[in-house]
Parts: sequence; C-alpha cells; structure tokens
Amino acid sequence: MSSASTLLQGVTEARGSYNRHATSQAAGGALALPLLEKAVQTLTLGGGDSPIVIADYGSSQGKNSLAPMRAAIAALRQRLLPRRPICVVHVDVAENDFSTLFNVLDTAPDSYISEDPDVFPSAVGRSFYRSVLPPDHVHLGWSSHAAVWLSRAPTSIPGHFFIPSSTGAIRAAFERQAADDWETFLKLRARELRVGGRLVATLPSLPDAGTSQIRQGMNHANALLAEMVATGEITAEERGRMLLLSYPRRKSEILAPFSETGRFGALLLEQSEIFPVPDAAWDEYERDRDKGKLAANYAGFFRATFMPSLASALAPERGAEGRQRFIDRLAEGLQRRLTEEPAPLSVQAQTIVIAKEGEA
Repeated sequence: MSSASTLLQGVTEARGSYNRHATSQAAGGALALPLLEKAVQTLTLGGGDSPIVIADYGSSQGKNSLAPMRAAIAALRQRLLPRRPICVVHVDVAENDFSTLFNVLDTAPDSYISEDPDVFPSAVGRSFYRSVLPPDHVHLGWSSHAAVWLSRAPTSIPGHFFIPSSTGAIRAAFERQAADDWETFLKLRARELRVGGRLVATLPSLPDAGTSQIRQGMNHANALLAEMVATGEITAEERGRMLLLSYPRRKSEILAPFSETGRFGALLLEQSEIFPVPDAAWDEYERDRDKGKLAANYAGFFRATFMPSLASALAPERGAEGRQRFIDRLAEGLQRRLTEEPAPLSVQAQTIVIAKEGEA
C-alpha cells in the first residue's frame, strides 16, 4: 500500500454540500457558544485602534463558522471602542472550497459581516499542523471539529478504513499519532496566540468506555467497498489505499497534555465540558417514523464529511467524474443499508477553553 499520508484528508464535498449536510458538526459547535462568549469577556485586548484578530482553525465551507464568529464579534463589540477593526482569518487546507466560503460570507443573511463594516474576513490555505499566522498575533482562536483529522497515517488498517475499528498494535500506532498531532496543534496555537488570548476548541469525542454509534455507518460503508471490489467497480489496490484519518479522541486523550499541572507550556486549561450532541434527524424520525428520510439525512452527512477523502484513493486516471461516480454509488448504497437498520448517531463533543498566560 502506498502511503496514505499522500491522500486528501479532511477535504469535504464541494459546491456547498458540506454546508448543507454538516448538521452534527453545527450542533456540536453550537453547544460551545456560551463558552466562546465567556472566553471573549476574559481576553486581554489592549488599547488603541489596532485590529483584533480571530482565527477560525478549520473553517471548511463557512456555514458552520457564521454563528460562532457572529457570537464572538457581538461579545467583542461590547468591550471595544467604536470602529475598532476585527479581522477574522479562516484557516483550512489548500484543497478546501474557499470559493463557497467567501460566497457564504458575502450572501448569507446571517453572515457576521452583513451589519458590521469594520469586520474584515480573510483565509489561509494551509494545514493547521503548520504555522498559519505570525507569533503573538491571535487574540481569539476557535476550532470546531477540525482537529479530529490527523496529519498523517503511521500505518494502514487491513480490512477497514476507520481508525476506531482497528485493534492491537495498529490502534496503538494511531493513538500515538493522535497524541503527537494534538500536542503539535496546541504548540502551534500557543505560538500564534497573544498573551492573554484564548483558544476555544470543540472536538467529537468517544466515550471513555464503549463506542460511538457512528461506527455502524462506517461498517456499512466498509462492507459496500468490499462489494465494489468484488464487482470490479474499484480495484483491490484502490480499496487498500482508502484510510480515513478521522480520529475522535476520548476525554482522557484531549486532556492528557494538561493532566499533570493543568498547563501545557504557555497554555493554561481553564474549562472543559462534554456535551451530548443533539441529533435532529433522529428526533424527526421518532416523530414521523420515516426511515427513508432518516437514512437520507445520515447518508448526506457521511457523504459530505468523509467520502471525498475515500475517493482521493482512486487511481488518478479516473478523474473527477470517476470520483463523483464512486461517491454517488457509495452514498446510495449506504442510504439503502441505513434504511434497513435505523439507529441514532449518538455522538458527543468535548469543548476546552485554553488561555495563554506566558511560559510556565
């Protein structure tokens, strides 16, 4: 198997598909908004008229950034002199659909720039596992769900593509990679934050005991991939390259860098909360018992969030049309299977608030 680290990871389906279907991510992020607003009240802003900088680490196509950026800006305006500029920097990988993001910012009725002429959005197309902004530059950082994606694959997973389905030494290798990536993410943000700045990060989280229901959908997709190899729709080599570098961490893993003293270098852990994420699709199913609608909602979520990463393992000569056919076929099959076995996603989100207080 060729190195999975060369595959596109964390790239969502373009043309606004992720914006339409990332409802679970939106619900998880919404739960953290009170913590974000509280963090704004404790920021060290300084005087004068220099810009306040907000960094949105992992913006994707923009829709799920609107509410948190709007909440942060509203809270900041209560503390700032009139007309003091606020710069919002959206960070995502270079392959992200930034055209959709800027279209959303320009046209959405609930855009955070629609009623504030002194807010200035921009974007950086680079992985947040690298430096993306100058040192001591960011007053407020926000990251919702994006840090679930690992920077690289330390190994492959025979017979599956989803890390939580791995076991033994293979699972241990991914756990080490996840720990290294999380520490790298924190170290880079510590460098970019100003002293007195805050980072609010929310991540999908596995329970410390047991598993998440999201594995059911992943197992269905895995079985469909085996069928597609058997029917010749994809090759065994292409299937072998497929690996989803999405790693939902347990609470103990998220808090591990702070476990001894509550500090990690210059960062101080101020607050940590776990929330069960509302599942609007399942709530609707319990009212109308429409299995088809439930399956369509869940399949849309899986498709927009995960399937482009799997499609990137296909041979280059298949081109964009071949990748699109693969995604269509996998999504259709997944929807069919989910219709036969309805079950809630039952996911949870872990949110942490971190302050930069200077070196320990």
